Amino acid sequence: MTDFRSDTVTRPTDGMRRAMMHAKVGDDVFGEDPSINALQEKISALFGMEAALFCPSGTMTNQIAIKVHTQPGDEVICTDNAHVYVYEGGGIARNSGSQARVLHGDRGRITAGQVLQAINPDDIHKPHTSLVCLENTANRGGGSCYDFEEIKKIKEVCRAHSLKFHLDGARLFNALIAKNETPAQYGKIFDSISICLSKGLGCPVGSVLLGTNDFIARARRIRKVFGGGMRQAGFLAAAGIYALDHHVGRLAEDHTHALKIAEALRQTNFIGEILPVETNILIFEVKGKYTADTLAQKLKENNILVIPISANQIRIVTHLDISDEMAEDTCRIISKL
Repeated sequence: MTDFRSDTVTRPTDGMRRAMMHAKVGDDVFGEDPSINALQEKISALFGMEAALFCPSGTMTNQIAIKVHTQPGDEVICTDNAHVYVYEGGGIARNSGSQARVLHGDRGRITAGQVLQAINPDDIHKPHTSLVCLENTANRGGGSCYDFEEIKKIKEVCRAHSLKFHLDGARLFNALIAKNETPAQYGKIFDSISICLSKGLGCPVGSVLLGTNDFIARARRIRKVFGGGMRQAGFLAAAGIYALDHHVGRLAEDHTHALKIAEALRQTNFIGEILPVETNILIFEVKGKYTADTLAQKLKENNILVIPISANQIRIVTHLDISDEMAEDTCRIISKL
């Protein structure tokens, strides 16, 4: 079965399994797991940030960051299809007592001008604007990447209005590879960054939250409240270290596979709009003789799994478990449907 449902379906490679098997472990709640400490030091140094915190999921790292940066009654600026707003169970309200000011962006990307217009004045009738959250790459934007110059402009707006600036970087390494950027560039801009290890990097579990020493100290306390304090989780951290050493550069292969499949889709008469393919996510419109559901079923009959994300849209996500042969076979099957 060729599984394009998400890059979260990847399984550890043999090398990653060996790294996990031989990991040194301790009690991380006591701060004594050497593998977790090594991962946190490695990734914080990579981004040029002071500290990091290993957590079970990207939802948890995002929600911890929002809670550290806000007070109940505050307002958080993000896009209307942001993961923190749409896919985290109402966590902004439930966990932090804040509300979202959602902006309609270009494939999940907003501008400095939009952010500026969305900041509330100092008025007791209005919630206090305290945080801006970006998502890079933008999942519902088809894996779209921000222009780094626009990120810098948004940072200037945040600085001028004393707003904190958080990045949901669940797939940030895909953006870094696609745009030929560096982690250090992002570390200089954001107050906090969430990185998923369990998507394109291929780890079985885990995300990392980055920030200042003070921010991470506060985040560690909130992680405990959220139930995210794990014990001998160094086996998972070892997978993260392995992924940072071996799975970053190869993300370009996933991007190539997505482009090939997009080209095969363009040759059919049942595909409408295809969002521009920048990374490993492909979102396309289904029309004519198929609906999203019936096309997904037809692909499943040919041992290909995809996800309908609306009545007429399907999402395909490429990842390290998709070989060149699988991508070619998918293109061949599409051409025959």
